[in-house]
Amino acid sequence: MSSTDALQTHLQLCEELHQLALEENRYLKERQHAPDAQLVERRKILLERLGDSLLQIKAPESSVVPEEPNARRHRHEVVEKARTRILQILHVQKENEQLILRHSLGIQRPQASASIPSVSTLQKIYERHR
Repeated sequence: MSSTDALQTHLQLCEELHQLALEENRYLKERQHAPDAQLVERRKILLERLGDSLLQIKAPESSVVPEEPNARRHRHEVVEKARTRILQILHVQKENEQLILRHSLGIQRPQASASIPSVSTLQKIYERHR
């Protein structure tokens, strides 16, 4: 597999992980409890595939051929798209973790104008439930 193909595969996996994170986010907002085993298993499989994809990207190509400027530019664009998607995944996952925490602590859903509880607020709630 060429490094360009490996990058394309990696980008596709990032897209799948982003879609799954959004699906988990909808699930958490609608059902107000942790995702079911099916979503967790899908994430686990995708993360394993992502690890394999990273190994493919890092693996040296068997035949190193000088790249054309267009090929180099295309690779750079794919890398940037993957980075952007990963940042979006991390953002959604952070929100998902906050939703899971809220639901597990029994915190009511905040109103539209309310902000996310601060760390000190969460610590007080934790101390109260110890």
